[in-house]
Amino acid sequence: MFGRRRLQGRTDEQLLLMREAGLLVGRTLALLSDHIRPGITTLELDRLAEDFIRSHGGVPNFQLVPGYHHTLCTSVNEEVVQGIPGGRVLEAGDVVSIDCGAEVKGWNGDAAFTAVVGGPEAARPEDLDLIAATEESLYAGIAAMQVGGRLYAVGDAVEGAIGDAAARDGHTYGVVDEYVGHGIGQQMHMDPQIPNYAVRETGPKLVDGFTGAIEPMVTLGTTQTRVLDDDWTVVTTDGSRAAHWEHSVAVRADGLWILTAIDGGQAALEARGAAYAPIS
Repeated sequence: MFGRRRLQGRTDEQLLLMREAGLLVGRTLALLSDHIRPGITTLELDRLAEDFIRSHGGVPNFQLVPGYHHTLCTSVNEEVVQGIPGGRVLEAGDVVSIDCGAEVKGWNGDAAFTAVVGGPEAARPEDLDLIAATEESLYAGIAAMQVGGRLYAVGDAVEGAIGDAAARDGHTYGVVDEYVGHGIGQQMHMDPQIPNYAVRETGPKLVDGFTGAIEPMVTLGTTQTRVLDDDWTVVTTDGSRAAHWEHSVAVRADGLWILTAIDGGQAALEARGAAYAPIS
């Protein structure tokens, strides 16, 4: 499924272009975070995102995927990924995952976050635990990447972080294994696929300048999913809630650069003992 082909790296010039796209995605998600509130529809969020991306010189790259016509994927509660924006009105306490991508000057960024509508005070405690555990597993997976290391160390780290969180929180977490991360560059979705869970293979060696999107999807129950009749929206089969976090990352000889984080990932990486290595 995942292959063993040698990975390709990007030049510094290409990474700087990817940072433009990634920063636009990060700023779009920050804007949306400020607008998630009870009473807003997922389509209104989508329109905000499209206007922001286009007004800042980008193209919503989800719209370049055949058959998809929106800027975001907005997945609510039991929806794991690929929820289609529409007339659904968000309510206090809903768990919403927003996935967004943009292309700038031919290069791509892709990222996602999960939040509770109405803020922490409107949330179930178990939903806050789920969101925090999934976000932590994202950064654990990213921190496991290093030049000369193996790509599938990402999945080992993600699954390890989720196991630790389950023991700490007293919940059953499911790491969804039907959907994976991916390479990213002049296309949004590129080889190699990057599993968010431990696999038997070690995967190809990471090289200087490799760029990939890491995106764990975790549930409060089953790992089993199904696709709704719209042929896009993925939901848990047991109705348990899900969270999804994603960043596009550059692996450099002297450390990591999170291309879709507004601060480049400095705080998150240094908190985990990983080197932060932007191109200045």
